[in-house]
Amino acid sequence: MAKWQQIKIGDVCVVERGGSPRPIDKFITEDENGINWIKIGDTTESMYITKTAQKIIPEGVKKSRLVHSGDFLLSNSMSFGRPYILNIDGCIHDGWLVLRDKDNLFDKHFLYYCLSSQTTYTKFKSMAVGGVVNNLNSEMVRNVQIPLPPLNEQRKIATVLDKVSDLIAKRHQQLDKLDEMVKSRFVEMFGDPVANPYHWNTERFLQLGDCKNGMNFHSTDTGVILHCLGVGDFKNLSHISDTSKLPTISLKDMPSDEYMLKDGDIVFVRSNGNKALVGRNLIVYPATIPTTFSGFCIRFRLRSNEVQADYLLRVLKTDSIRKKMAGRGANIQNLNQKVLGELQIPVPPVELQNQFAAFVEQTKKTKTTISCSLDNLEILKKTLMQEYFG
Repeated sequence: MAKWQQIKIGDVCVVERGGSPRPIDKFITEDENGINWIKIGDTTESMYITKTAQKIIPEGVKKSRLVHSGDFLLSNSMSFGRPYILNIDGCIHDGWLVLRDKDNLFDKHFLYYCLSSQTTYTKFKSMAVGGVVNNLNSEMVRNVQIPLPPLNEQRKIATVLDKVSDLIAKRHQQLDKLDEMVKSRFVEMFGDPVANPYHWNTERFLQLGDCKNGMNFHSTDTGVILHCLGVGDFKNLSHISDTSKLPTISLKDMPSDEYMLKDGDIVFVRSNGNKALVGRNLIVYPATIPTTFSGFCIRFRLRSNEVQADYLLRVLKTDSIRKKMAGRGANIQNLNQKVLGELQIPVPPVELQNQFAAFVEQTKKTKTTISCSLDNLEILKKTLMQEYFG
């Protein structure tokens, strides 16, 4: 990297901010010939943006920013500094910046990795303004320096990183496939046991174990360092297999046992501004090191021998139960123990539950192997990014 020419983004790229026609609702259209309205919600784990959920009428273009396939978008607030490559034309609001390689000096994948690097992010971070939410503007981005190797060298670097990224994507796909297999096996064995319980007996959820709301703590606390399961760690996971990878918090004192996670604990998202997250749940299996859980979560600890934990987790993920756990509240959505206490859990024969648990256990072993490979690939990618971009 030291031998490469360093240039300011603004010297080689057009950098412009998006704009939003207001009120936006008056410009949204369901006409298939409308203009793509590109939002953060249209992004995926991919480097590309390929489609949008909404479109705007042509009149909205005058009050927005028209962007084209091949342009780069950079989020300038919230998860700021995250780059994407457009595979579509459309309009962007003021939560985006557009970067256009006006003289085709960059290989697109090289520029994507460069903008994604920790070095570039650190530069963005140092320039960002704001309190809780960091913000970038076009002038800040124009002044950030990035490397400009010869084009053939850019392509070589991009090819190496693409290969590693493709392998990482395949490992994620394998893990997703295994999760789908578990869901399919559950449906095959139990259907929707809440909607169609096969005349099985039922038990109230809170008769099967006990719940505990997570503890609240202050960022200024010092003393005991613990890993902590929080709302941001749920994602689409069904279980946490290594709590040592969770973020840490600092507490004045060691929490009591009821605030510490154990193998087989099921944890729910209790409170969140996003209603879709409330009630999301996962199982901690195994808890590798001392770990607690945040005040926005509820921990359930199974005490009954009638129900197997892996079966129970899948029941809690059925559409029937999820609807009953839907968040309640105006702005912040909430799940509480009263709602959980009203849940009725079908109890199939234990032998049947154990068959399902054995299938899940075998799947977990396969996932562990794939996850180890994934960890190694991510370490390799991080090392390469460091080598190439500093």
